[in-house]
Amino acid sequence: MAEEKVDSTEYWKANVRLIAGCLVVWAFVSYGCAILFRPLLAGIPVGGTDLGFWFAQQGSILTFICLIFFYAWRMNQLDKKFGLGE
Repeated sequence: MAEEKVDSTEYWKANVRLIAGCLVVWAFVSYGCAILFRPLLAGIPVGGTDLGFWFAQQGSILTFICLIFFYAWRMNQLDKKFGLGE
């Protein structure tokens, strides 16, 4: 069975774009929503507290966990696309 040649440069570029996108989302949620935009989010109640505090305490952690699952799912798709799937 002949193996297809994997374009490692394109695979790496796609991987770096995915990582950069995940880092941007993570930074926006953990730093932006919890610190920079907290005064703007203070008027929105969530679970007995304001949304900015919620992001600082729980939202950024939950977003990070979601990003982990998203990254794993997306990398599986990239692996299949470039012929590296299991």
